[in-house]
Amino acid sequence: MTPAADIEAVVFNLGGEIFALPVGSVREILDYRDAFQMPQGPRWLAGLIDVRGDAIPMIDLRVRLGLPAATIDPMTRILVVSVQCDERLLTLGVIVDRVLDVATFKADAIETTPDIGVRWRSDYIDGIVRSGGGFVVLLAPARIFEAEDGAIDFSAFAAAA
Repeated sequence: MTPAADIEAVVFNLGGEIFALPVGSVREILDYRDAFQMPQGPRWLAGLIDVRGDAIPMIDLRVRLGLPAATIDPMTRILVVSVQCDERLLTLGVIVDRVLDVATFKADAIETTPDIGVRWRSDYIDGIVRSGGGFVVLLAPARIFEAEDGAIDFSAFAAAA
């Protein structure tokens, strides 16, 4: 059996809780900017932003995880992430309240997600790490952006821009 590898992750605050995404999925961190609003888009789709000539769908991660919508302030950031969904590589902007750190989590410190008592759908979560009397929730980027029947189709939104 191969031992699990340590995980390097971008750690951020979202709705008063601490989350992390694997460094390998985060392309860059941007200051918040307003998005072009998409008519008839889902509630969690904040709109489209231009990142070096590419129209990138911007997601309000709070809403996607079932939390209240983001309140924008000077510390709000956009994580530009690349996510493998089915056979496509999606590039998305993800609104977070504040980027805190880039940290390495030891594989043996990562716990599985409890089956009950979790505020968020547990299939979005790869694991949890105890830290400073609380938890860091390690998110599974591809599973956050999947619909019940497969990957969310962002191509229609990009084509509209």
